[in-house]
Amino acid sequence: MLATKESSYSIVIADDDAPCREALRDIVQPAGYHTLLASSGEEALDIVSHNVRVGLVLLDMHMPRLTGLETSQLLHQFDAKLPTVLVTADATEELMRQAIRANVFSVIPKPVSKNVVLYTVVRAIARFAGSKRFGPADE
Repeated sequence: MLATKESSYSIVIADDDAPCREALRDIVQPAGYHTLLASSGEEALDIVSHNVRVGLVLLDMHMPRLTGLETSQLLHQFDAKLPTVLVTADATEELMRQAIRANVFSVIPKPVSKNVVLYTVVRAIARFAGSKRFGPADE
């Protein structure tokens, strides 16, 4: 995959399980995306609040204290257009309804498929980047 304006965005990966975080990183980094890893929803919020070039947040649904859904809702207070993607082993119809109401871009079931993750990431960041206004330095 060629580097594009969209791939200049960082992806935050939040999961309390280190091997899951690293597996997602190992899927998106070779595609040219810079990754920032978080072990909790709170850490993801902190990273996003201090990094202007975050283009996507991948969130495990089941984390201590803040769930992925709760974290997504809080992230949208920073930037309503920032795409968030939930990753979960429990992709129930009720969770899907909640995700839609919370403006989650997509829900990816576990175990994840590399192709599904990459397809979702590319679509989400392209939509996000297209919604941003770029100055001359970014063109």
